[in-house]
Amino acid sequence: MSLREEKFLALASIDYADKDIEGLKELYRNVLSDGIHGLCFSPYLEGQEPGDELSESQIRRRIKIIKPYTKWIRSFSCTDGNELIPKIAKEYGIKTLVGAWLGDDKAINAKEVKGLIDLANHGYVDIAAVGNEVMYRGDLTEEELLAQMYNVKQSISTNIPVGYVDAYYEFSNRPNVTEACDIILANCYPFWEGCDQDYSLLYMKDMYQRALKAGNGKKVIITETGWPNKGTNLEGAFPSEKNAIKYFLNSQKWSKEEKIEMFFFSSFDESWKARTEGDVGSYWGIWDKNEKLKYEKQTLKY
Repeated sequence: MSLREEKFLALASIDYADKDIEGLKELYRNVLSDGIHGLCFSPYLEGQEPGDELSESQIRRRIKIIKPYTKWIRSFSCTDGNELIPKIAKEYGIKTLVGAWLGDDKAINAKEVKGLIDLANHGYVDIAAVGNEVMYRGDLTEEELLAQMYNVKQSISTNIPVGYVDAYYEFSNRPNVTEACDIILANCYPFWEGCDQDYSLLYMKDMYQRALKAGNGKKVIITETGWPNKGTNLEGAFPSEKNAIKYFLNSQKWSKEEKIEMFFFSSFDESWKARTEGDVGSYWGIWDKNEKLKYEKQTLKY
């Protein structure tokens, strides 16, 4: 996801005035230890980027790290070793939302879709996502995307929901795509719309409601949301440890209270994302690029 120039919605804040940063970190660790619904999986090590071949060992190591904290994992591709992610996740008892990455290369798209179909037909997929933000990026026409979606739906023999992932407003703007979805997979990022962290939870609630309305009774899953802990601000949205922690706490509390299925972005920091998202792109993880859990209690030095 990246900057979208829209009119920003101002909503009320949630008060953490009585908590200093160490108090927030303690709350964060408690909530994470209790477990969350889902995590977007970040497989790329330092120096790697999409297109590089992923090894089984690095995927297995990172899935083992996140296993105690999540029920679901979301993957974004079915090629270049990414096809191992749902297979290994199943070994660890984690449910899978598996995506075929679609772009403007027809040959790659064909490989991705075939990979998704194969994984689904072998029982490694609980939810299938045909494309991620393809309409947002303009990589395919709506007709091309629909053809890919219906191909997957007709080719999967297992009884699993098939959907498409995009920014929440795309489901209002593109009713034919929404109609093709068994399930609405909506990315909701108050940060990328310049929202102050104090207003961000209610802003996200509005995003969710807009996707829910567009779905007209279909289930909506928040497939991405998060907040960076470092980098340059966007309008009123400021990256920081405190803001990232608050956003995590607020979103998790809301999702559990309202029984909203949410995939938090992301599991690990990935440096390559700075190329497309600016300096904030490298700092969305719950773990850093070296696989160290962020916001741990600081040890006092004497």
